[in-house]
Amino acid sequence: MSSTSAEIGIIGGSGLYAVDAIEDLVPTRVETPFGHPSDEIMVGRMSGRRVAFLARHGRGHRLTPTEINYRANIYAMKSLGVERIIAAGAVGSMKEEIRPMDIVLPDQFFDRTRQRASTFFGEGLVAHVSFADPICAELRGQLSAAARGAQARVHDGGTYLCMEGPQFSTRAESHVYRSWGVSVIGMTNLQEAKLAREAEICYATMALVTDYDCWHVSEEAVTTEMVIGYLNRNSQMARRVIADLVAALPKGRSCACGSALAGAILTDPKSVPDATRRKLHLLVGKYLS
Repeated sequence: MSSTSAEIGIIGGSGLYAVDAIEDLVPTRVETPFGHPSDEIMVGRMSGRRVAFLARHGRGHRLTPTEINYRANIYAMKSLGVERIIAAGAVGSMKEEIRPMDIVLPDQFFDRTRQRASTFFGEGLVAHVSFADPICAELRGQLSAAARGAQARVHDGGTYLCMEGPQFSTRAESHVYRSWGVSVIGMTNLQEAKLAREAEICYATMALVTDYDCWHVSEEAVTTEMVIGYLNRNSQMARRVIADLVAALPKGRSCACGSALAGAILTDPKSVPDATRRKLHLLVGKYLS
């Protein structure tokens, strides 16, 4: 495996811009057919495994949730050889029992975004992947074991509502979302999960709770200062969980994520435009040959 290849990808959100346990870092600039990723990808070793770390919002937190080039980020991970992605990011709690500083491991998503590209397909190539269970159950189970082993307060399962942002919710929106039974609210993970599935990469997310959104009448309305304060306190726990998980992950995969596109492509291979075939060869070449 080369110095610029990796088997495990880590995407860090607000407050998680680096993972100290990664050694022999090689800053890697990856070009993709979808443009530039959020930043250079830091490729190195952790617990004897090749890993690739990407700061979702870029170093210095330069990109809003809507400005993030999700397609480039996931395509870049795929091009490096990544088979599993562990994501982390800030969320607000929508349930009393889910407290700030807790970690939620969602198994479902609800989409409230409006302005984002969420698929690699189009331009003469149509595919419909299964997304009923958007998180890799195998990887989430391994993440849960690592989080519990690190003594984190863990909520295993739940629904992540992904909103557009960058503004936080109104109180009216927050109360409606609570009535839907969602667990947490965030602004970034849904597109990553969709694109990872299309790229046949396992994906699981560690949702780091920073606040009670604005529904909780006995708590202050959410502010950036509040979010940053909690993130600074729980980012060390997130780093420990990630390091423990990477050390424990088995070499192979037994889930179905690695063949998510099998049977999903509807377009007759002979009808796929040459330009699209070249653009998506990394993803679909084995299915169009």
